[in-house]
Formats: sequence, C-alpha cells, structure tokens
Amino acid sequence: MHDALLIDRAPLGTGLFCETWTLNDPASRNALTDAMVDALLGACTRAQSDAALRGVVLRGAGGHFCAGGSLGGFAKAIGQPLGAGMTDPLVPLNRRFGALLQALCGLPQWLVVAVEGPAMGGGLGLACCGDLVLADAGAQFGAPEVTLGLVPAQIAPFVVRRLGPAAARRWLLSGARSGAAAALQAGLVDEVIEGAMDDAVQAAVQRMATTAPQAIAATKHLLLQVQSALPLPALLDDAAHQFARALRGPEASEGLAAFTARKAPPWNPAA
Repeated sequence: MHDALLIDRAPLGTGLFCETWTLNDPASRNALTDAMVDALLGACTRAQSDAALRGVVLRGAGGHFCAGGSLGGFAKAIGQPLGAGMTDPLVPLNRRFGALLQALCGLPQWLVVAVEGPAMGGGLGLACCGDLVLADAGAQFGAPEVTLGLVPAQIAPFVVRRLGPAAARRWLLSGARSGAAAALQAGLVDEVIEGAMDDAVQAAVQRMATTAPQAIAATKHLLLQVQSALPLPALLDDAAHQFARALRGPEASEGLAAFTARKAPPWNPAA
C-alpha cells in the first residue's frame, strides 16, 4: 500500500525548509482519492503553524500532475436518485475538496505548483491555487466535467479567481483541453518549461526563498481579502449540492458510461 502523498523536506538555510508534496498514485495519473485529499488537508493544517517552513512545491508522481477526482467513492450513486427526506452523503465528500482548495490558497507560505502531464478537473483546481505555476511544455489542462454530465462544483470559484469570469466561462462550459501555451496566455500558468522540470522547480524555489516569510503571509492574506467579494464557504456549500444532484441524475450516468466505453455521450452530435 503506497502513501497517497509523499512529503520531502529540504533545507533552504539554517533552520529553514521547503517541502515538496507529491501526489503519489501514478497508475491513475494521480487521480484524487479520499486518502489523497485527507493527506493534503493534513499537510496544510500542519504547515499553518510551521514557522520553519518557507514554501511548498506541489507536483505529481510519474510524470503526471493530476487527472482529476477519483469517482471510486461515488460509483454506486451515479444515476441513482436520492430517497425522499434523505441527507445526501455525496455533499460532504465533494465539499471536502473545496475545503482543500481553500486551505492551499490560505497557506502562509508561498506555493509553487509544477504541472507535468494532465491537470484535469480537480487537478485544474489545484493548479489554480498556486502562487507560481510552472507547466511542462506538454502539459494539458481542462475541466471536462460538463462533457460527462457533471458540474465542476468545487473548482469553479478558484478557476474564476485565477482566470477571470470571461475566460473561466470558456474553460468550464466547453470542457475543452488546453495546452501549456494556451494556459500561459490565459494566465493560469506563469512559466512554460521546455527543459527539465526539476531544474525549473529548483530555480523557482531559489527565487522565492529570497522573500520575507511574514511579508509573504501578510500579502497572501491581503490578496485573499481582496478576492472575497462572494462568501466563498456558502458558495462551495451550494456547489457541493449541485454536484451531488448532477451525479445522481441521468446525464452523469450516460456521460460516464460513454467515457468508459470511449464513445460520444448522447448529447454530443458525434454520437
């Protein structure tokens, strides 16, 4: 049984450290499982009170960043309506990922996100939390949820924050994939890396390590305050209900079945 999240702590100087958090399920292209989300939340909670930790690098194992959320825990609910008067267990499961995105954005340390391979769905949401986002030239980004009959529930506010409303509409409503160059143009990515990602990450860490930790924490807090025109927790609560309703509806059942069979779903003209 492998660890869902690998944490490597490296020295930056006397008593100061940077950690690399690596999503660790390359066989699934690091699809987000409950265990992975829990491990990331735990790492974020610990980092909040770690005065020696100056920064975090988030990346994926095996040349993949993150292919999105794992539907393993939702499988039995796909296309199954909720019984009258029942509380939907899917809501807190979905909402927990929103809590993770909030925690990543709220880290008092700088967060470098290094994307290789896919950053889809939930992976796109993770990328949107980065203070500095590096992407391999071959990286792919997208929010395919609407093509599967699902709702990009928890990631939507963070995509809007990162890309702005107009670009977020294009990304979230089309479900299309974008390469690293398009992601750079949209403002999702800060640098496209043509060479070795390890070298680019190390160079980024060296640049970020020159910043003052208390100033970074205060500036990040200020930026979050500027962005908080909407009550984000209430928005994410509603989004979790929207996700649960979509997953239990007929579109998700048809869309996910078509995806598994490598066919076009019935609403696609190519079907």
